[in-house]
This record gives sequence, structure tokens and C-alpha cells, in this order.
Amino acid sequence: MFSYPDYLTLPLVACLAVVLDFILGEPKRFHPLVGFGWLANRIESKLNPKNRHEFSSQRLLGLVGLILVISPFILLAFELRKIPTIGFIIDTLLLYFAIGHQSLHDHARAVSRALFNQDIAAAKVAASYMVSRDSAAVEPIPATIESVLENGNDGVFGALFWFFVAGGTGALAFRLINTMDAMWGYKISRYYYFGWAAARLDDLISYIPARLTALTYALLGHTRIALHCWKQQAPLWDSPNAGPVMASGAGAMHVKLGGAACYQGEWHERPTLGAGKPPVASDIERALKFVRHGVYSWLIIALLMSAVIGWCHA
Repeated sequence: MFSYPDYLTLPLVACLAVVLDFILGEPKRFHPLVGFGWLANRIESKLNPKNRHEFSSQRLLGLVGLILVISPFILLAFELRKIPTIGFIIDTLLLYFAIGHQSLHDHARAVSRALFNQDIAAAKVAASYMVSRDSAAVEPIPATIESVLENGNDGVFGALFWFFVAGGTGALAFRLINTMDAMWGYKISRYYYFGWAAARLDDLISYIPARLTALTYALLGHTRIALHCWKQQAPLWDSPNAGPVMASGAGAMHVKLGGAACYQGEWHERPTLGAGKPPVASDIERALKFVRHGVYSWLIIALLMSAVIGWCHA
């Protein structure tokens, strides 16, 4: 898929993109996903009218819609990164766009600041933005930690994995498919059939990254407990990829997560994840540290592998 020089430059590009994300964070204005989301909503409104929500044939139209939304951007990225004079820059920008490392820190620390100021109402609102739950019923500390652990895969490690597999095009494809799952993957009548393709494709492309993320968390914390929680608790979780990530992360931190949660006015009883005591406010920063140190570890491993490849090729 790549030529020999690509394997030497990709880790360096990944480091540059992570640094760029650390310095700039997500674009505050004119975020590309705003336009992408507008396009996705327009296509969905045309292909998924209200009177067809409960038709199983909407699965096919959901697949067609998914292809129509993401394929132009992926093809454009693929062609741009082949241009010799700007390919390096394109790869850097694509990974910068796809990764949400600094954004994850910003959102989680907004909850921490509110808790530090003893403003529970503000903490609930900030946490609800991260987990799409009702702010009045959300428990800000466990909800934030759950989001940090899960989005460590969805917003960080998954993009890095696919970048190392397929360059900036792979990272972009992962981010767009993950976004489509976030928009269309809900199990409600509107998207139950139409969003099936987006949800299944996201499950597929996240399968390996999620397990590497779970292993990363385990190695950075209480490894034995994390692996036990992963094995015993992950199969009980609805999502095949969030289960391993969150169970391993909670076990590695030695805290308990999961339990009842309120979504769109309805309470859902979820399995318990992890072991030990319920988390406290300082555990939010611990969860961020797991993600941050995991990113450093992945980059170091990628650089070492690049050095080995270069040495063997010499």
C-alpha cells in the first residue's frame, strides 16, 4: 500500500499532527464537520422521509446515503495526498482534522473546572455535551470518565491506527464514518433501519483499534484487573467496541462505571464496568492521562518501528 519512504515519514507526520492538535485544538470557526453534517442531513432528509422510517428496505438507502456522503471527501483526500509537493502537508492536515486529542481534554476539563468551583449544574451541562444524556439526570464524574475512555478510541486511537494503515485518507475515512455513526447510528425509529449501514461500518473499522486501545489502557494501569474486566464485562455491553475499551479502562483505573443512565428522557440500566470504588473528580484527569500517555506510547512505538525498517533496508 505504501512505498518504503512512507513507512519512515508516517510516524513523523503523526507526531507533527499531534503537536498541531495540541497547539491549535479543534477549529473554533468554520469547522469542516459543520458543512459535512449539513450535507449528511440534506441527503438523509431526501432518502429517509418520515413515512418510510419503519421500512426495512431503508437499510439499502442508508447504505447509498452513506456512500454519497463520505466517498467524495475520501476520493479527494486520496488524490491530493498523491501530489509529491504537498502530500506531506495533506497527510498532516488530514490527521490533524481527524484526531480529537486536545478537544477531548478541553471538554473533560470543562467538567473538572465546574466541579472545582462547586458548580454542579454547570458540571452536569458540560458532561451532557460529552455523552448526549439528559443534563438534569447525568452524573458528571462517571459520565465524563466514560466519555474520555470511549472517545480515546473514537476520537484519537482509531484515527491514529487508520493513519498508520492508509495515511491521511485512512484517518479521514475513520473520522467521517465515526461521525456518520454518531448522526445516524441511534436505535430510534428514525434511524433504526436507515442508520444500520453507518453503525455496522463503524463497528467494523473500529474493531481492531478498540482492542488495541483496551490493551493500551490495560498496560498503563492495573493490568490484571483491566484484562479480567475486559473478559468478563465487555460482552455484556451493547456496543462490541465500546465494551472492551470502557471495561478495560475502568479496570485499569480501578474504578466502577456503568449503571443506570438517562437518554432522551428514558432510563436505561447498563452493566457495571470496572472494579473498586466509584470515581471522584480527580479521576477525570487520570482518565485523560491514560489517553495522553497512550498516544505518546503509540508514537514512540511507531518511530521505533520506522527506525527498525530503515535499519533493515539499509
